[in-house]
Amino acid sequence: MPRLLLSRLSSSPASPATMIHSLRFLGAVFVSACFAFSLTQLSANAKDVSRPNIIVIMVDDMGFADIGPYGSEIPTPNLDQLAEDGLRFSQFYNTGRCCPTRASLLTGLYSHQAGIGWMTTDQGEPGYQGRLNDSCVTLAEVLSDAGYFTAMTGKWHVGFNHGVTPWDRGFDRSLNLPAGGVHFSNQTGSKGQSKLYLNGEEVSKDDPQFNPPWYGSDLWTEQGIKFVDEAIAAGKPFFWYLAHAAPHFPCMAPEATIAKYRGKYMDGWDKLREARYQRQVDSGLIDADWKLEPRPEAIPAWDSLSDDEKRRYDDIMAIYAAMIEEIDKNVGKIVASLKQRGQLDNTLILFLSDNGGNAESGIQGKYEGDSPGDPHSNVFIGRCWAHLNNTPFRKYKHYNHEGGIATPLIAHWPNGIAADKTGSGWETTPTHLIDIMATCVDLGKASYPTSRGGHAILPMEGQSLRPLLTGEGDFKPRTLYWEHEGNAAIRVGDQKLVRTGMRGPWELYDLTQDRTEQSDLAASQSDTVRDMTNQWRDWAKRVGAIPKPNASKATPKAKKKKPKKQASR
Repeated sequence: MPRLLLSRLSSSPASPATMIHSLRFLGAVFVSACFAFSLTQLSANAKDVSRPNIIVIMVDDMGFADIGPYGSEIPTPNLDQLAEDGLRFSQFYNTGRCCPTRASLLTGLYSHQAGIGWMTTDQGEPGYQGRLNDSCVTLAEVLSDAGYFTAMTGKWHVGFNHGVTPWDRGFDRSLNLPAGGVHFSNQTGSKGQSKLYLNGEEVSKDDPQFNPPWYGSDLWTEQGIKFVDEAIAAGKPFFWYLAHAAPHFPCMAPEATIAKYRGKYMDGWDKLREARYQRQVDSGLIDADWKLEPRPEAIPAWDSLSDDEKRRYDDIMAIYAAMIEEIDKNVGKIVASLKQRGQLDNTLILFLSDNGGNAESGIQGKYEGDSPGDPHSNVFIGRCWAHLNNTPFRKYKHYNHEGGIATPLIAHWPNGIAADKTGSGWETTPTHLIDIMATCVDLGKASYPTSRGGHAILPMEGQSLRPLLTGEGDFKPRTLYWEHEGNAAIRVGDQKLVRTGMRGPWELYDLTQDRTEQSDLAASQSDTVRDMTNQWRDWAKRVGAIPKPNASKATPKAKKKKPKKQASR
């Protein structure tokens, strides 16, 4: 158009008025072209300048090897796709137990600093108050101050019994259980009477707005998508914390899903564990030189069981596998909803577990009820299947060996994760829950406060995962620490010192050679053990992991405060 107009101006006679008008028109066209070009460039660079939405999906009591990308035989196509299109972490850590993990995730501190070194009983020491204290801020509080719409759905369990609620700790919207263990709206028996809160108001599990009868993994997801729609309507980026109650006991799932898996576990834990291990080696997750832990003596060989025993154990694991499928199905719902709303590309999704597989209830597990797996039953997978869940590692939930604290972490963010980091590779840098707060502060362009509500706030303990996601910048090596129920660990580089119980001997492992913790080096490296022990003790004093109270002498539960109603926002 400008070239055509100049040609006409040069070849056609025109009055001065016409010339002036034409030049003005030419100038307008030029400005419009420049503006359009600028918009094109802004659009092209939008992924570099816009703050992402953030969704943290945490599951409850799921082992390291229970999803497809980490070696499982359970089909998890939606998580598989997230992993393929995103980034998989091979050495991400939790705290080994539900309440401390939630405290650490929400605050970016070690759990003792946030007041929850154990569970939600107040044991009379600052590190063991059983609730989020006033020296921490939550992800929701920090991101809300930065202009994010904040929401949570699912299990809370960081001091609701002490009056600490999602709506008082920064969440604009919430649908939550005070603790966990509820999977069906019509659940009876264990955990079945738990209350449900929507935006600070107690609601019935039979409330018609939830379309009962519901299954928990569906409910938390579908309500969360409604919250996302509110954020989009408000024109805000959103932070959504989705804390599944599954696959925590009592294990239960829709019958149609359980039926898919009955009979598929008749090969037993011995063969299935070897198969998971081989898939882990083939994918590069596990070094072939790391020996698979032999089956502990207390766990019977599968072939030694009677046919009735095998069928019972098979059904237990079928129920558990169905819970994993239901979680995966709902991950698919989230991805589809984000695509439909044009939000997927600029949403960071993080998927992880709160601790390793759960061996509570021992070798036998629990298998109670007329129809185990239904809303009226009580099923625990027990130690035998937990041994499979945590392939190839030692120990389980509660412990600080790798089987207790190693979790899958899948990160998906099309606009942010570098193309050369996606696919079948692994991010091997040791990382921890404490890093999620720092990541959100960084990506959300938020300010982490030094004080809030008149209380001094402890500094973040972690560092942003941005360099590992984008390939830009450095992620500095640092020491990591653990303590729970006297179990303890410290990781310095690739050396890990770990013990079982307060009086257990310290064990030392070189994780580059032996991440499955089979060859204890403590006897031959006593100087290293001494130095690392002293370093752990200094940390434990600093964060309040010691003095450790005696749980049997815990102070009585604080009188439960009536939860405040959520203020309209």
